Amino acid sequence: MINRRALAVASAWMAHTFLSAASTPVGLDFIEERFRQLDCNHDGKLTREEAAGAPWFDRVDRRGTGVVTLEEIQAIARRFGTGREIATGNSPADATAAVTAAPESPREAPKILKPGERGIGRLIADLSFTDISGATGRFSEYRSGKALVIALTGTSCPLAKKYLPSLAQLEKEFAAKGVVFLYIAPTATDTPAELRAAAQENGIKGRTVHDRDAQLVAALGAQTTTEVFVLDAARTLVFRGAVDDQYGLGYSLDAPRATYLRDALDALLKGKRPPVAATEAPGCALDYTAPAAGAGTVTYHNRISRIIENNCLECHRPGGVGPFSLATYDDVRSHAGMIRKQVGRGAMPPWFAAPPAVGESSHWKNDRSLSPADKTDLLAWIAGEKTVGDPADAPLPRTFPVGWTIEKPDAVIELPNAVAIKASGVMPYQTFRVATYFTEDKWVRAYEVQPTDRGVVHHVIVKVYPPGAKAGTSGNERDAAGEREGFFAAYVPGNNHAIFPPGFAKKIPAGATVVFQMHYTPNGKATTDRTRLGLVFASEPPRHVIHVTGIANPRLQIPAGDANHPETASITVPTEVTLLSFAPHMHVRGKAARYEAVLPDGTRQNLLDVPAYDFNWQLQYQLATPLTLPRGTRVIYTAWYDNSSGNPANPDPTKTVRWGPQTFDEMMLGYVEYYIPGQTVLAQVDRGGANRR
Repeated sequence: MINRRALAVASAWMAHTFLSAASTPVGLDFIEERFRQLDCNHDGKLTREEAAGAPWFDRVDRRGTGVVTLEEIQAIARRFGTGREIATGNSPADATAAVTAAPESPREAPKILKPGERGIGRLIADLSFTDISGATGRFSEYRSGKALVIALTGTSCPLAKKYLPSLAQLEKEFAAKGVVFLYIAPTATDTPAELRAAAQENGIKGRTVHDRDAQLVAALGAQTTTEVFVLDAARTLVFRGAVDDQYGLGYSLDAPRATYLRDALDALLKGKRPPVAATEAPGCALDYTAPAAGAGTVTYHNRISRIIENNCLECHRPGGVGPFSLATYDDVRSHAGMIRKQVGRGAMPPWFAAPPAVGESSHWKNDRSLSPADKTDLLAWIAGEKTVGDPADAPLPRTFPVGWTIEKPDAVIELPNAVAIKASGVMPYQTFRVATYFTEDKWVRAYEVQPTDRGVVHHVIVKVYPPGAKAGTSGNERDAAGEREGFFAAYVPGNNHAIFPPGFAKKIPAGATVVFQMHYTPNGKATTDRTRLGLVFASEPPRHVIHVTGIANPRLQIPAGDANHPETASITVPTEVTLLSFAPHMHVRGKAARYEAVLPDGTRQNLLDVPAYDFNWQLQYQLATPLTLPRGTRVIYTAWYDNSSGNPANPDPTKTVRWGPQTFDEMMLGYVEYYIPGQTVLAQVDRGGANRR
């Protein structure tokens, strides 16, 4: 048992060791973050070495186990406060007041959510209803159309009333395209006469259902009176969330900045996935008793095929970069063992950011990890009888573009010649320079990197250099400055393009040189590749210019045999910046990575934690909500390396490893994508480069 004196000592340790500044309010979440920063090997325990031999360690570790767990620290915090009251002598009540968070803003706008956690991709039950005219219907009646939009509405919720004209306009616009709107009014006190009058006044043509007993909204899991659901012809949920961001709690705009429903319908009609598949929908909150979870049988057709389509088929299909196809029931059954292994250990789908805290949503717009429900159902189905189910429950077949994923490019830049790829072994990185011959600056609103043989292209980094700039290979310390200038475009399997939001763009200066850094991986058959870059130009200069910078330590030295060697680098931002994404880059000794921000007031914030870095997937982690940092913020990038014999990918564990361009060398790069609020195009022209900070 840890006695009261030890608990007090531990609490004092938390106050002085875990707090970045004496004025920073702390709670259990902050303590957990600081614990994880000290926990170098991410095993959930602090050793004496990780605690740097602090004198409190033996007092807390009364059982003599040699480790202190986060649970022990949190238990101390719960019992004696969160550290400050021990350090300052305040009472528990005072400490509670000290750690109380700032009041929540009264304004609430839609937030992008992780699709899998909102049921995207699931089969929606064939629900029946009676509309306000007394006619009955079922969701399956709309199978012949392109899409069914189920829009919640009402006459007593102010936000629901505001969105009626917007819904009427979208209904009119998409009616000729095979999209049908069905309106559900879940407020019991709304009357059919009021609903009928509101529909007539706003030009609503679709059927309206008064869901007095909340059966429909309960079955859908709806949360507010402004939420919309988009179903395809097979009743697969493809979008759920807000119509747009014009109205929210506590604010109104003249026009929307983000048109979520319109974008989802446009994508669906083109056979594509919505750019944003799930958001919050600020409105009047609903209160109902959710139906008890049924014991319905999970089958391939009603559940598993949709999980595979949404998470696996992008790579695992005929012609895809995956080693085998998962396009059919027989494919999935035949590879069930490997699916169970890779999904169970978290290697597939490839996503390596630390999961959010319990009860929190993902911070990442492109989070590819399976939701807990999807993972549970998939693994349970594999462990069971692998029931096929009713083919009528199958989703619509997912199609993939044969040409460009983005729209037809305005310009295509390709490697000068086809590159010969040998059948086996390894190939060093190769660099190719291509002149653009653009006579004027170009603003790029979408790009796509397209190998001609995706099976041998591991990843591609594309950089843009203005006239007169040195386009080096960054192969030594002197050239590493080029890495700090970031990149223009990137390719990894399953992530080969970017479409920037309206008003955002990257710049290619007139007369620029485009540099392709190619990493090829022979796959058993000699072949050739001539990768190309497709560009879609904006019709006018952007509101925001997207930059990328790299936080680098070119003087890294990774000792031979060291299984957990950290390296750190940082930058201090010279002006206010808004962060968009992160992309850690190391080679085969890379083990883990972390981005942190230290604000001017000393507050420390964890930006991204990658506890298990995988060189085979050079992922970009895109923030669901861009994060603005004030001038003077220090952004710290820490990378850990495994240079031991226990790392099977290590080319030589007896070698001290330094900076270099090849996989047997190492790099320590933390790319950050951002824009500067209020920056003008003129300022960007004066800076003279698409990749400069």
